[in-house]
Amino acid sequence: MFDLTIRRGTVVTPETIAIADLGIRDGKIAAIEPTLPAGREDFDATDLLVLPGGVDSHVHVDQAFSSGAQIADDFASGSASALAGGTTTILSFVMQPRGGSLQQAAAQQHKLSERSRCDHSFHLTITDPTPEVLEQELPALIAQGHRSIKIFMANASTRLTDAQILPVLAAARTYGALVCIHAEHHELIEWLTQRLLALGHTAPKALAMAKPMIVEREATHRIIALAEALDTPLQIFHVSGHDSAEEVARAQQRGVKVWAETCAQYFVLTEKDLDRPGMEGAKFMFAPPARSTEDQQDLWQRIQDGTITIVSSDHSPLNFNDPKGKLFAGENAPFSKIPNGVPGLAARLPIVYTRGVHEGRIPLRTFVDLVSSNPARLFGLYPQKGAIAVGSDADLVLWNPQQPRTLRNEDMHHGPDHTPFDGLETVGVPVRTYLRGALAFDGSQVLSQPGDGRFLARPAYDYIAPSGHFPAGFNPYA
Repeated sequence: MFDLTIRRGTVVTPETIAIADLGIRDGKIAAIEPTLPAGREDFDATDLLVLPGGVDSHVHVDQAFSSGAQIADDFASGSASALAGGTTTILSFVMQPRGGSLQQAAAQQHKLSERSRCDHSFHLTITDPTPEVLEQELPALIAQGHRSIKIFMANASTRLTDAQILPVLAAARTYGALVCIHAEHHELIEWLTQRLLALGHTAPKALAMAKPMIVEREATHRIIALAEALDTPLQIFHVSGHDSAEEVARAQQRGVKVWAETCAQYFVLTEKDLDRPGMEGAKFMFAPPARSTEDQQDLWQRIQDGTITIVSSDHSPLNFNDPKGKLFAGENAPFSKIPNGVPGLAARLPIVYTRGVHEGRIPLRTFVDLVSSNPARLFGLYPQKGAIAVGSDADLVLWNPQQPRTLRNEDMHHGPDHTPFDGLETVGVPVRTYLRGALAFDGSQVLSQPGDGRFLARPAYDYIAPSGHFPAGFNPYA
C-alpha cells in the first residue's frame, strides 16, 4: 500500500504531537495513523522525533562577490549541507549585476541550481531598479514564481537609496511579492569605517565598531516607515538584537505587515569572537555583526512574544585559506576589505534545538515553526513544505532529541574549509532526512544526488497580501 512507512515515532503535525505511523506514497504523505501496515520499506522511529524538513529562507550558494571573492558552496555542496542538517528546502538569491539584466541573472541561477540535491526557490535581488527592470523583467519573473525581492540599504555595490527603494516597494505591492531587507545605514557605516581606518583600527574586531546596533536600528525604522506608507508587506532579514527587534515589534503593534527573522549564529556568537588572534576573527565576520549576550537574551524574548518568527542560517560561506576567500585582499587586509559571511546550513537546526528546546527557552512546537513551518508560510510554500499533513511532500527529519554532538567542520558536508561553530557542544541530531519520501541523508552520508532537487515556483498567495491601510489616507495605487 505504501512505498515507505515510518512507524512509532513522535510525529509533530500542525495539530498534535503524538506517537504515530506515517504512510508515504509517490513522494507525498498519504496517511497518518496510530498504526499502519508496513510498506515496501519500513523504518522503526521509536524514541525519535519525526519533524517536517527544515526550510531555510536565507541561503547564499553559487554566488560571487563584486570584490572578486567567491562563495565556497555551489548548489551541489550547499544542498548537501542542508540535507545533512535536516533542511530539505532552501531559498537562495538571484543577484542582479549593476547595469545588468535581472532576467538574465535569474536564468543563470536556474542553470546553476540544476545541481541542487534539495528543493529550492529564489529571492530576486535588485541592485539597479531601472524602468525596464521594474516594468518588464520583474513582473514576468514574479509571475513565473519568484515571489520575493531582496534589497540592500548598505554595501556600495548593491545598496539602493531611499529614492530607488520606493519604486521597488511599489512594484512589489503591485505585482504581489514580499520585500526582504538588509537594513543598515550605508553612509554612517562608511563614515565610521574611514575614521576607524584613519586611527589605525584595521583588525576584524573593528567591524563591530563600524556597524554598531544604531546603524541597524535606524535603517530598520526607516524601511518600515517607507513600507508602511506604501502598504508594502516586508520582512527584515537577520535582526541581530534588542534595538532593531524593538522597531519591528512597535510596527507590528501598529498593524504593519512586517515580519522578522534572526539567524542561528546570533544565539552562540558575540562581538568578542571578532577579537581573536591574528586574522582568526575574519572567520566570524558577518553583517550585521554578532552583538552581546544581552542581545542574545532579547532575541529569545522576541521569539517567545512572536516578534521574530523565523530563524535562518544566512549561509554565506567563504574559505579561509583561499585566494578567493576571506583573505583574498591579503593576509593583512583591513577589516573593510574582508568579505562578510559564515557557513551555517548544517548547524542551524542543532543550534536552535539546543539553545531553544533543550535549554528550555521554547517548546518543540515553536522550534518546528521557526525552522520549517513559518518560513514555508511566509514564502508561499505551505503546506506543500513545512508541514506533516496528508498531501504534503514527504520531507521529513528523524531527530534524536537526546544525542549529544560536538560540531566539527567535517560533519557539515559543505564546501568551506572551516565552520565558526567548530567545537560547539549541541544536543539533538538528524538521524535521517527524507526528500519527497526518498532517503537523502542517512546520518553519516548524503545520498541525494546533484539534480535530485526541484525548483519550487510560488504562485500568488494571501499570506503576504497588503493590508489596504495607508497612514496618509491617500491610496497612491488608485
